[in-house]
Amino acid sequence: MERKIIYLINPISGTSKKERIRELVERETAFQQIPFKVMHTNAAGDYEALKELIQEEKYTDIVMMGGDGTVNQVTDSLRSTGVRFGIIPVGSGNGLARAANIPTKLKAALALIFEGKASAVDAFTINGAYSCMLSGVGFDAQVAHDFAQKSIRGLLAYTQQSIIQFFKANPYQFEVILEQFSFFTDAFFISIANSNQFGNNATIAPQASLSDGMLDIVIVQKMNKAKLPFAILRQMRGNNKLQQLVEDMSNKNILYFQTPSLTIKNPKLAPLHIDGEPKETTEELNIHILKDAFLLIRP
Repeated sequence: MERKIIYLINPISGTSKKERIRELVERETAFQQIPFKVMHTNAAGDYEALKELIQEEKYTDIVMMGGDGTVNQVTDSLRSTGVRFGIIPVGSGNGLARAANIPTKLKAALALIFEGKASAVDAFTINGAYSCMLSGVGFDAQVAHDFAQKSIRGLLAYTQQSIIQFFKANPYQFEVILEQFSFFTDAFFISIANSNQFGNNATIAPQASLSDGMLDIVIVQKMNKAKLPFAILRQMRGNNKLQQLVEDMSNKNILYFQTPSLTIKNPKLAPLHIDGEPKETTEELNIHILKDAFLLIRP
């Protein structure tokens, strides 16, 4: 099958880095003798015209040159076309790219576009809204949002931001409803993970897989605030294993389990984020896996 690539790049005017990226992409793709087009992303996420172009001109690949927000919008809008998606990660967090082991260095990421294989990865919905990485309710939402704005990245920066927020925080009341049973919890936040991290290798769900048909759920329950940063750090380092939920519910500070779907009742209207973007919250969140949602080029 002859490949035809559309590169979608965020238009940040006046930045030499973006111009260098475009020049490299154009030069290397021409060298590969692959037909291509370079276009701008759409800030509003409206890709209906692009969907028509893909179908009419038989493009096979969409390569996203941006961050997690771009990946969310583009894959949601265009996954129904059946194209393969690639990522050249130039965002601040690059959570899905890192979870998929896509190189963060430009030349290596571009080489993967030419040499890598596409395989199906999952996504999920929250009240019908699309998420392909990691979403959450509670102070997860505030921490993820603040972390995304920081110029300093990595595990230490995330831990510091968590400490700042949690010393201000009080737990929220939730009811978590699973297929077999339900339970109530007072929790600082609940993370719903398909990829394993917020980005910048700040990993919250170490066992998460992009293609296992399961969501990894992390519930940070009410505890003494002096213990909270250490409990979070333990989770991020992967020291908490997936649990037998019924047995561990009452004696674990952090619950970590897998499920293909769940409902979270949120009577205190804890804040919500979807793939790092704050969203309007509701009293009930219905969450379902989208198995094999789109094709991703990865190692």
